[in-house]
Amino acid sequence: MTTKTFEKANIITSPAAWTGDEINDSTDWLYMLSAEEIAEIEKVGAQFLMDDPDLRTITADRYPLPVTARGLASWAADMDNGRGFVLVRGLRSELYSDALSAAIFYLLGLHLGKPMEQNNLGDLFDHVVATSNKTMDDPSALPSRTRDRLNFHSDSSDVVGLMCLRGAREGGASILISGVTIYNEIVRRRPDLAPLMYDVWHYDWYRQDHDAPARYYSSPMVSFIDGVFSMYAGSNVIRSAQDYPEVPRMTPQQYELLDLLDEIFLVPGLPVTMDFRPGDVQWLLNYAALHSRTSYVDFPQPERKRHLLRLWLKRDTGRPLVDGFGKPFQKVDRSSEAAAQLDRNHISEICYPRHNWGL
Repeated sequence: MTTKTFEKANIITSPAAWTGDEINDSTDWLYMLSAEEIAEIEKVGAQFLMDDPDLRTITADRYPLPVTARGLASWAADMDNGRGFVLVRGLRSELYSDALSAAIFYLLGLHLGKPMEQNNLGDLFDHVVATSNKTMDDPSALPSRTRDRLNFHSDSSDVVGLMCLRGAREGGASILISGVTIYNEIVRRRPDLAPLMYDVWHYDWYRQDHDAPARYYSSPMVSFIDGVFSMYAGSNVIRSAQDYPEVPRMTPQQYELLDLLDEIFLVPGLPVTMDFRPGDVQWLLNYAALHSRTSYVDFPQPERKRHLLRLWLKRDTGRPLVDGFGKPFQKVDRSSEAAAQLDRNHISEICYPRHNWGL
């Protein structure tokens, strides 16, 4: 196994090295479900919801999707070996209950990987819905529970999936930017700073999960092994980790790199912006692109709030990664009776958000 060395900061070529302008000039990134696929997904999803199995033990082979199998394979190929993402359109979530939408989304995720716990409460879903009026200036605010614009960042899984139940009155667009394109821009502009991306950086864990076992964790920004490039980054949570005295202090050059990253994020034509329609599902390989969203305004009616479902998937693609890459995952301790009461292991439970979490 060959790891990239730092003698030269070279431009990387990859199918995942796209720009937003290139994506907008094509429709290859948009997968339109056929009527036959929709019918199958709705039927099997309804059965999945009716059975309401224990999500800790259920496997995809219990609920086969033979008609949709070809589409699932193409989504996986797009993520693993292509641009790194796909938007799937055609599901009719406006006609479904939230529970059926959740069952369908979880079922599709089960065919693409293994759903992961997303916080130290053990939730297999996160609900991206504003449950308070906090802004991201508040250290106690959680990104998925605010309406603010989010800076580009990586999530903590191999694959991150989002399903739109309801859109915002205004804003709330999803934005992606290629990790390879970011790296190449840094090489072009400041080749002296590019090697710093291979160093270990420190990330604010508390700002991502208030129940996390530590206030911060450490990871390189970049892994490049045997020609396979991966990126894990988030300039805001790197900066806020500096609030903790136990975190090593960043150097002036590291601050320069973060400033350059923030500048590149805003270059017209590099990111791609997409509006989520109800029923849209976005699958993203977390190592291929960073994601963000625009700020948004909700409808005044509670039942019309912008509401996305989020899945994190473990997907065994054989992708080589340097040691310690990404956020460490802590298995939730279920040994105590109090902890066991937090368990939500069925679709009928996780299809609803925890309204007392992230306040």
